[in-house]
Amino acid sequence: MTQGPETQGPETEEREQEKSARRRWWTIVATVLSVGLGGYLLYRTLAGYSLDQLVDSVRALPAGRLAAAGGFAAASYLCLTGIDWLALRAAGTPLPYPRVALAAFISLGLGHSIGFAGLSSGAIRYRFYTRWGLHTADVAKAVLFCGVTVAVGLMALGAVAVLVHPDLARDVTGLGTGAVRAAGLACAGGVAAYLGLAAWWRKPLTFRRWSIEMPPLPLAAAQVGLGAVNFALVSACLHQVLSAVSDVGYLAVASVFVIANAAVLITHVPGGVGVIESVVVHLLPKTDVIGPLIAFRCLYFLAPLALGLIAFAATEAVFRWRDAGGAAATPSRTAAPGRAARS
Repeated sequence: MTQGPETQGPETEEREQEKSARRRWWTIVATVLSVGLGGYLLYRTLAGYSLDQLVDSVRALPAGRLAAAGGFAAASYLCLTGIDWLALRAAGTPLPYPRVALAAFISLGLGHSIGFAGLSSGAIRYRFYTRWGLHTADVAKAVLFCGVTVAVGLMALGAVAVLVHPDLARDVTGLGTGAVRAAGLACAGGVAAYLGLAAWWRKPLTFRRWSIEMPPLPLAAAQVGLGAVNFALVSACLHQVLSAVSDVGYLAVASVFVIANAAVLITHVPGGVGVIESVVVHLLPKTDVIGPLIAFRCLYFLAPLALGLIAFAATEAVFRWRDAGGAAATPSRTAAPGRAARS
């Protein structure tokens, strides 16, 4: 037992430092690319419309509907920060909620529009969490937990929406009623199986080189609940803006939104551009929905993207200022007498 530290000599420490430096370098590259792509997507999306169109699309909506939609969008992001907070608890590395909320909002505000959310938002989470003392494995566990939460939440809400509204799902997907109901039951069965594994399976699940530990049943149930509530809130946001131009039911909107998001998860289309629009047009074929859809994108994707870019730039500036201050202070304390410390 005492030989462990001795076998990990200076060479091992140097290798670990080199690996850590490479990880930091790749994280910086991924972060810069994510921010750059986020800015480009913001420009590209807005460039498709004139300023008058954007303003008119928002003004055409009743103030009450717009405020309610904004409230549901904000509640969804609040719910997502709760999922990150649970993820860190599940990984055994809890952090204060304000820190988690900051990292989660920035990473998801950018990740939702960039696409490949597991990678894009995961890189930004890594940037924050490693600075607060977490290891790479801890961040990976948290990102996986969040991804599973999105999946089981989508399955839970999808099961309810499809089984309650099978005709609409049949029309949108082109599948038969039996196939649609089978898909709904499969979603419900998947959620039940996940909860069952959390309740009774205590050994790690191994896939090739990967080993996954199931969370305790209370955490798994919280995953299902928060994941479903998040999608229900986003559906409510979309329902509010669509209700300004059509008398459409909430369950109908939730059904098509679940179907659209299932397609987005498969295709990784940034922000679901085109996918959400196509299913909404199918839901309301004779209604002009361009205004509500622009308003929805502004509220749920573009506003968080813009705020996330600003917040990310501000936090990076603060982090770098603190790092520079620490780097400047350290040599001054350790420098030999009579020699000036280099900055």
